[in-house]
Order: sequence, then C-alpha cells, then structure tokens
Amino acid sequence: MANGFKEKDEMNVKLPPDLEAFVARKLESGVYRSVEDVIQEGLLLLQARDEFTEQKLADLRKEIAIGLEQAGQGKVRNLDEALIEGIKASGRERRRRNGVNEAHE
Repeated sequence: MANGFKEKDEMNVKLPPDLEAFVARKLESGVYRSVEDVIQEGLLLLQARDEFTEQKLADLRKEIAIGLEQAGQGKVRNLDEALIEGIKASGRERRRRNGVNEAHE
C-alpha cells in the first residue's frame, strides 16, 4: 500500500474524545465485546455505504447515457408548466413514501 501499511501490521488508531466516548457507550451497552468489534462494525457500515453510493452513481450514469442517447435521436420534450408540475408531484409522492419531510416546496 502507498502508506507503507502491510496487511499483517498492527493498526493503532487515535480517536477524538467524542468518538472514544461513543465507543465506550457501545461497549457499556453490552452489544459489543471489544473496541475492535465496535470499530469493525463501523467500518463495515462505511464500506456498505460506499458500495451503495458507487452503485447509485453507476445507475445515474447509465440513466444519463440513456437520456443523452435519446436526446441525440431527437426523443426530447419541451418543458411546460404541466410537465414541471407533474415532475414535482411525482417527487413529492416519492418523498412521502420514503418518509422524507417536504420542507422545500
């Protein structure tokens, strides 16, 4: 690796006080048996989030490519007030289904 860390090396990590306290609370809860377990769970969640984000980006890139291809074939529509309102209504419905507050209307 570029930072000189080898897989067999021990890794020591210094956490800020607020994260140390968070880890301590997790240990006190009894859900985790060790600091390593807490850190491992956090890293697994970070890894899952990164993978999810990468998949969402790949999906968006695919949708953009489809849109660009359709635009190149002349398969486009002009935006009018009715279309804009339909898009907004669809987004609001999706947000409502996902439990997201509609603060920006």
